[in-house]
Amino acid sequence: MVRQWYKLVCERERVQLLGTLNGGQSFRWKFIEKDGDKKWIGVFANHVWILKQNDDSIEYQVHGSNNGEPFYNDLLANYFQLNLDLKQNFTEWSLKDPIFKEAATQFYGIRILKQELVENIFSFICSSNNNIGRISGMVEKLARLYGEKICELDGQVYYSFPRAEALANDNVESVLKKEGFGYRAKYIHESAKLMVRKGGKRWLEDLKKLPYEEAKNKLMTLTGIGPKVADCICLMSLDHLQSIPVDTHVYQIARKFYMPNLPKRKAVTAKIYKDIGDHFRELYGPKAGWAHTVLFCADLKKFQSDDK
Repeated sequence: MVRQWYKLVCERERVQLLGTLNGGQSFRWKFIEKDGDKKWIGVFANHVWILKQNDDSIEYQVHGSNNGEPFYNDLLANYFQLNLDLKQNFTEWSLKDPIFKEAATQFYGIRILKQELVENIFSFICSSNNNIGRISGMVEKLARLYGEKICELDGQVYYSFPRAEALANDNVESVLKKEGFGYRAKYIHESAKLMVRKGGKRWLEDLKKLPYEEAKNKLMTLTGIGPKVADCICLMSLDHLQSIPVDTHVYQIARKFYMPNLPKRKAVTAKIYKDIGDHFRELYGPKAGWAHTVLFCADLKKFQSDDK
């Protein structure tokens, strides 16, 4: 069956697919270029999506259901949080910060993806001491091993991300260790069991209603989730746009450009973590996590010469 191409009206300056889909937020997108045709293939909301960017729109195909263009447009617009028009924010941040202004010239359309909570939790547990390529491989293995089949496309089978209950089964840790997850196998299994014991879906829904600090602290009761991973989840799944995930990249950015008096450390201490987050929140305001994401993308060397 040949799938119809739909269109979401959205100017290129509002969404930049490269930095948004390949910048360490979601790990289920792949860029494919063939005979000059550039497209992104990925999975979210239990559908397989193919995206192409034009100057005034995003063209897309959807595999997994037949719900029609209005339904899919809503899903895609929600995923990219297009209800938030950030032109004014970018202007204000650029006036306050020349470093942000320079980064924003190339990363003008970075969006914070609104991601499904369970997938985001386990994806960022996989991110511990890892790179984007390996994280992506682990996330795909979790989907293949414990998710449900969505469809087969061009010879490849695509799966939804598994529910927490599937990852809480008895043999999950041993299977994941054999699949190369290392110590993260235990973190995933223990966190899934804890999540189920705490109430499963009800606990997750309650988490979405909590203030930022309380939600962050609740997340850190799960195995393998520290402040940085908790902040990633708060930022990308719980609408806490003031969240500032601080890793060594962000620490180096802060020390080099913003906070030269920060002590030199190989690891980020709790105090340094808080000081950096508070500095950016004071500088950028209630959507500081979005501005921080633009800086983070600009710092990733692989984006320096790409044009996707």
